[in-house]
Amino acid sequence: MSAVAAIDERVACGERYFGARAEELARLCHAMAERFARGGRLLAAGASPAELSDARHVAVEFVHPVIVGKRALPALAVGAGDVALLARPDDIVMSFGDADAVRDGAAAGCLTVAFAEGTGAAWALPVPTDDPLIAQEQAETAYHVLWELVHVFFEHRGLLVGRAPRAHHDAGASAFLYPFLAEAEDDLGAVLADVRDSVLAKAGEAAALRTQTLTDNTDVLAAAARTLRACFDAGGKLLALGNGGSATDAMDAAADLRHPPPPWPARRALDLTEETAVLTAVANDVGVEAIFARQVIAHGAPGDVVLSFSTSGSSANVLAALAEARRRELATIALVGYDGGRIADEGLADHVVITRSEHIPRIQEAQASAWHVLRGLVEAAA
Repeated sequence: MSAVAAIDERVACGERYFGARAEELARLCHAMAERFARGGRLLAAGASPAELSDARHVAVEFVHPVIVGKRALPALAVGAGDVALLARPDDIVMSFGDADAVRDGAAAGCLTVAFAEGTGAAWALPVPTDDPLIAQEQAETAYHVLWELVHVFFEHRGLLVGRAPRAHHDAGASAFLYPFLAEAEDDLGAVLADVRDSVLAKAGEAAALRTQTLTDNTDVLAAAARTLRACFDAGGKLLALGNGGSATDAMDAAADLRHPPPPWPARRALDLTEETAVLTAVANDVGVEAIFARQVIAHGAPGDVVLSFSTSGSSANVLAALAEARRRELATIALVGYDGGRIADEGLADHVVITRSEHIPRIQEAQASAWHVLRGLVEAAA
């Protein structure tokens, strides 16, 4: 399937999913805000490597919000069996297929959310598709939307139990994200309706950006797939890297290669964000700019491929890794946002996939689609 041919299925799936779930997602934002206001935490749970990449993505977005002026909210990524030990009654458990996490969270009195069928979650939000990669993309948009819009209810203090109301809410520096700037704090229904409309608007933006990314980069993705297939056929490997949410995209890329959906074969891949001891040692002793380049030196060999994710296209440690890869005769693929940043301007990667947006959640969602299409093209490449 070509990059362009992959668009329709993704757009149609998103329209079905968010058209059916927008009101439910709005109500879930309010329910999560109530839990956070009572001191609860979000425990994001996954059992498989791909599920854990989503759990870690959730944790970094809530703890380190990129929306200007928004508070850090407590979130942890946990593995199989951890919820029973860590959960408290006011917590939220968000599961990516781990039914045991849902069961243990419910037993502890937690609000339970799941993006897969059959977990028994109170808020079950499975994506209507048989393609696990498309399901992951839509789930990523959904949890980004939850993260973005849960903050609305902190601006409407009177809609949260135990918090003193103000005459009107103030969205502050993030006001541009929300079209409703003067809602009364005693009208939950009106705020939920506005949040529902915002869910649909954000889902529409995500679909449009996926379409732009896959349409504009059709040839780049095809060429990158040929490069990567040649690497694998010659016994080489992929080294994936990124910062923050982009680090979890690197985790997902490595998981999709090492543990692919059938009938694709497993491929050799390293996640350069995975070794915490290595990352912190290099950052502490040398500097953050060297955390990936040092690993390229250690693990890279001529014929390997470095895959970098960057929303800005200008992160210093990503640039250093790409430069080191070039010195060592590794091929390079970069998925970047904004206008491509320095990576695109200076031609620092062999294949540059540009997602033309400045909104980080939407960039990451479109990059997930671009990566998944690239993953499929690798298996179709001659």
